[in-house]
Amino acid sequence: MTALQWKRDEINMVDGLKKILSLLKNNADLADIFWQETISTTIVSENKKLEKLISGKDMGVGLRALHQGKTTYGFTNEIDYSNLCQLAASLSEKAKISDENFVLQWAKPLKSMAKLPDKDSDLVDKIKLIQRVEKIAWGKSPAIRQVKVVYKKTVSNISIISSLGHFSQEEQTHLLFYVQVVAEKDGILQTGYEPIGTTNPQELFKQKTPEEIAECAAERALKMLEAAPAPTGSMPVVLSSEAGGTMIHEAIGHGLEADLALEGLSVYANKIGQQVASPLITVIDDPTLAGNYGSYHYDDEGIPAQKTVLIENGVLKTYLYNLEYALKQGIKTNGHGRRQSYRNKPIPRMSNTFIAPGETPPLEIIKAVEKGLFVKKMGGGEVNTINGNFVFEANEAYLLEKGSIGEPVRGATLVGNGPEVLKSITMVGNDLNFGIGTCGKDGQLVPVSDGQPTILIPEIIVGGTV
Repeated sequence: MTALQWKRDEINMVDGLKKILSLLKNNADLADIFWQETISTTIVSENKKLEKLISGKDMGVGLRALHQGKTTYGFTNEIDYSNLCQLAASLSEKAKISDENFVLQWAKPLKSMAKLPDKDSDLVDKIKLIQRVEKIAWGKSPAIRQVKVVYKKTVSNISIISSLGHFSQEEQTHLLFYVQVVAEKDGILQTGYEPIGTTNPQELFKQKTPEEIAECAAERALKMLEAAPAPTGSMPVVLSSEAGGTMIHEAIGHGLEADLALEGLSVYANKIGQQVASPLITVIDDPTLAGNYGSYHYDDEGIPAQKTVLIENGVLKTYLYNLEYALKQGIKTNGHGRRQSYRNKPIPRMSNTFIAPGETPPLEIIKAVEKGLFVKKMGGGEVNTINGNFVFEANEAYLLEKGSIGEPVRGATLVGNGPEVLKSITMVGNDLNFGIGTCGKDGQLVPVSDGQPTILIPEIIVGGTV
């Protein structure tokens, strides 16, 4: 049985979906059906051993009813017509009487194993590639203590039908490849991490070869191992376009998701039309970018993907909406309802979020700083979406001295406030690069990418070794 198929003797497919949707919509303002079949392959080699070779298939259906602003949701991996009708009727009845968001689980906690989605010859080639890449990383220095190489491919076939008249079908492919290297000297450990990801299989190694990814991860770990401790205090910081989107994603993006903003859990709540950033700053979320890790043709509510300008010349224009929060506001959704799988209800999420490039060459931005910090690669961190305060790690950073990039430093952290930092930016580069990631929210993980040009923050607190 595959997506949008069941036993021929049960009922005509189209008539069946209409019946299920009718039962679900009975006591609801809106109802939809999300049908997903996913095949995945994961290969992990760590410390010169093939640690993981897993292939799996998962299929199920999620049913949702929205009534008076509340969501009733159920899911099952027992896909037959009578079971889905029973689930739809139960959810509809619950939607009528429930005054809280409610989730009903009718799924077996099992994943059926599937045939490997890649041909055996392709799989052997991938294993050889991973082992070759791992060998390159190990060969960079005797100081290297750990190397991990991961390849993951996920293909999901998704069908969505809703009481609004939407019907969409899409095959989503996500490919992830990364190398992580740990180096050690005199008891000090440093990690180098370099990922790539795409939704287009032909694009995976176009920007960097697997060998270059291994070298990059190893060299970052080794370089930071020899680096001096980072300076501390308030100083200018230049964020490279290669730094990744930690700043834009964490300090800005989550606060612009409609659920957080409309529930008062965002520093950007009730600020539509207000100046929230420097006039040099325009922030965009665009799931239509070809091949980007967060891209899709339809969101997980069947709404066509669309480019959304969130902040334009410093002015907050809108939030990222799904159907639930758009209905609460009496507006149209902008196609940002996403979910991890059929087990989850859709919530407002980012896709490919970035600061639009400006007009200044990156070298001019660097030359403008007499003394400060140049961050080439950001790491993780924490942000309080309610007040905008954040602490982020810099995985690769250098001193800026007299307009030039100087010696590497390690252990730097950036401490600040999202809106204050946005308003303070004085230079925006004419370059743009994206980093990839897997974003977690409300227990759900979705693939995203984040990007920015080179930017100058004239003053921000830099913390030392952590």
